[in-house]
Amino acid sequence: MATVLTIGGARFMGRFTVREFLERGDDVTLFTRGNSEIPFAESDVDHVEGDRRNEADLRAAYDAVDPDVVVDFAGFHPADVRAAVDIFADVDAYLFVSSTSAYRLSTAVPIREDETPLESCTPEQATDDSWESYGARKAECDRILFEAADDGVNAISVRPTAIYGPHDPTQRLDYWIDRVRRYDRIVVPGDEYWMPMHLGYAEDAARAITVLAEEGTPGEAYNVANREQCQFDRLIEHIATALETSVTIVRPSPRELATIDLFPKNFSLCRPFPYVVSTERLAALGWKSTPLEAGIETAVEHHLETEPDGSRHGPSRETEERLLELCAHGVRSIDGRGRDS
Repeated sequence: MATVLTIGGARFMGRFTVREFLERGDDVTLFTRGNSEIPFAESDVDHVEGDRRNEADLRAAYDAVDPDVVVDFAGFHPADVRAAVDIFADVDAYLFVSSTSAYRLSTAVPIREDETPLESCTPEQATDDSWESYGARKAECDRILFEAADDGVNAISVRPTAIYGPHDPTQRLDYWIDRVRRYDRIVVPGDEYWMPMHLGYAEDAARAITVLAEEGTPGEAYNVANREQCQFDRLIEHIATALETSVTIVRPSPRELATIDLFPKNFSLCRPFPYVVSTERLAALGWKSTPLEAGIETAVEHHLETEPDGSRHGPSRETEERLLELCAHGVRSIDGRGRDS
């Protein structure tokens, strides 16, 4: 049985991770600012309140818990990790939750931990809070972590790809679930979105963290994603099957999108290049992922219970209808049993 301290952990991926540790019989304490509701019974977890960017608060949490394992969900700036690897220098495992956004944009696939270069990070980016600097900041955090590992700290980087599942605050997948649920015809940007995309399921990410807490190698990074990738059409098909509905996909060309000042990147999860990450390193430790259709089914069930629309991740329906009127080609119909019609 281990004593686990999570920095963050009350929201999305963290809540699944805490459950994984609890199911193993570990003692878990959450260190948070107290801004989010703790989704666990008081008898199951302890809670220490404080600001992770305040080193005194972070050290006080360490002193109060004396953890064997630390999982850092809330390290978003290089200074955060620099303080953490100092404070937690003697724990059995310090797992920093990084991101595949730390990798430099590349058309080479798959993205591999020991081959794909990381983003560079300027001093200005290191202290920025915008989404534009997110990948650069995570990359610099990883470099600090690797230096600490070279000095003997049991520090490991966990790099999830786009994670989906119940309780996802980003609502990236909810945009597409909402579209398929509510409308007979939807827009998916042009033919280039037959290209592969790669998601990761929240419960799989949680299991990866618990596996790495015991089996991970200090100084290494581990990608986390489904062991299978898919094309956008297949994603929509899984959603339609889970909803037991039918939908017609209409694919506007880049020129048609441009007529109303839209680009593929304006649609949730759309990338202008193949995005596939290698998970061989993690799988070699015995980790397995949930089949995509099963994960999507669970995500759809939670969507129906909570009804988020994910509208901030794509154009409005009014704009989408303007596109539907423009497009006369690139149409594919999918029925709720996953068969083309």
